[in-house]
Amino acid sequence: MTPLDYEYLRKLLKERSGLDLSADKQYLVESRLVPLARRVGVTGIPELVQKIRGGGADVLTAEVVEAMTTNETFFFRDKIPFDHLRENLPALMQARANRRSLRIWSAASSTGQEPYSIAMLLKEAGQVLAGWRIEIVATDLSQGVLEKSKAGLFSQFEVQRGLPIQLLVKHFAQVGELWQLNADIRSMVQHRQLNLLQDFSHLGMFDVIFCRNVLIYFDQDTKAAIFERLVKQLEPDGMLMLGAAESVVGITDAFKPCPEKRGLYRPNLTRTGRPIGVPPPMPQALKAVASARY
Repeated sequence: MTPLDYEYLRKLLKERSGLDLSADKQYLVESRLVPLARRVGVTGIPELVQKIRGGGADVLTAEVVEAMTTNETFFFRDKIPFDHLRENLPALMQARANRRSLRIWSAASSTGQEPYSIAMLLKEAGQVLAGWRIEIVATDLSQGVLEKSKAGLFSQFEVQRGLPIQLLVKHFAQVGELWQLNADIRSMVQHRQLNLLQDFSHLGMFDVIFCRNVLIYFDQDTKAAIFERLVKQLEPDGMLMLGAAESVVGITDAFKPCPEKRGLYRPNLTRTGRPIGVPPPMPQALKAVASARY
């Protein structure tokens, strides 16, 4: 791969996916795209670039972007954001007692482990959520990983990564050498293809947004622009969950960190000026939800 080929791919990937590759990541591009080049029947990356430059190669371009975007994920990854959700669930439910609905967005959801972890967590809340409308929206740039997520089928290796054995037994059925999530869990998650660089206002408002381990690949300006759009989709008392290596500090004042709650952020109401309604008294039944464990 020539330096010119690499610069072309860097620009292409940033425009199409927001991925901001540094000048020393040529090895990463080669490791991801050489297998793709072989699969589509070209001799290497230079010929791959030539085909894309020639125009009319939208499918190939999409395959290049998909090959380069990282899809590493596992059930209850990092655990702490899920603890934050569980601990704050009673307050969220209290504030939404009149509408009896919750909307949660899993952005860059990959093969589904994150949104399905959220679904299982809410399912474990039991009867306190009976009669509530729960919407979990899972989005990703890659249609391929979304199709895998929809099927809810996972290998033995995948279910061993982060998934407590009691949840495996309770919410999965063995299908040959694979494990499939039960239909009631799968039905809690809606899948939509989405590029975070594009407008996502059509998704509507959310009570919780998980946007973890994806913004680390974007430059500062792109991160700031995404944060500005995320805050518009989040309820005034809603929660934004970021990855362990991510932060809003020094990038935007649209959100403020929650003290001693790593990865948890709230809309900065002093800037947005949006009011929070006064929730009704909390029912006794909700008080046990925050301390429940799976």
